[in-house]
Amino acid sequence: MTTDDLLQRGAALLAEAGIPDPQREARLLWRNIGEAGDFLAMVARRAQRVPMSQVLGYRDFYAHRFIVTDAVLDPRPDTETLVSCALEHDFTRVLDLGTGSGCILLSLLAERDDAYGVGADLSDAALDVAKQNSAALDIGPRAIFVQSDWFAEVTGTFDLIVSNPPYIALDEMDGLQPEVRLFEPRMALTDEADGLSAYRIICGGAPAHLAPGGRLIVEIGPTQADAVATMMADAGLIDVQVQQDFDGRDRVVAAKMPN
Repeated sequence: MTTDDLLQRGAALLAEAGIPDPQREARLLWRNIGEAGDFLAMVARRAQRVPMSQVLGYRDFYAHRFIVTDAVLDPRPDTETLVSCALEHDFTRVLDLGTGSGCILLSLLAERDDAYGVGADLSDAALDVAKQNSAALDIGPRAIFVQSDWFAEVTGTFDLIVSNPPYIALDEMDGLQPEVRLFEPRMALTDEADGLSAYRIICGGAPAHLAPGGRLIVEIGPTQADAVATMMADAGLIDVQVQQDFDGRDRVVAAKMPN
């Protein structure tokens, strides 16, 4: 079977599974494999709606490639908005709550050689992935990772706290694409409630962990800006701002600890 035959067969299988743009995805899989048996095995996984990042084992995010498994949320381009927002100001000590793959924390530390930080996550499996990504980017001792239920095991103060918490409401879960709903870690997607539970904890606890003038920056769902901005203001944070993603949707809420 020629390469063209394999690509056509792969694209046909993906199309039957309802994969958008099956020809592009078949070419992507072939470029990453190049062997007929491996290619068709990966096509079969993708046809089961396993996310492409899990099939390939990686996702390119911001300026780097990150290892991705089913233990972590798939890094998304929308989250790059948070990284860009954080890099608009100076910081030295960073806390990333719900770090997952570590893509946010490690992207920030890779851009600032003098910065160091803590990645906290409740999942041991996610922390293992974050540690692998840290090693791959040669971040070294500037990044440490702790198992923690939000702030529970976190000590000290930071001049930047970032988070992409689970913000999908329980009643929205059934409407997600199967790649997300079936294969990404549920605890990284939803709070099993109204989608705002994590923000209540993060906003309420941030002042105790922010240095004077430090900033809190979180990713949000497109309809949550007003609610999260109010939480930050109620917690005593100032200069609350909302930033949009590349598609013009509200994506990030940021605020500052008074000096």
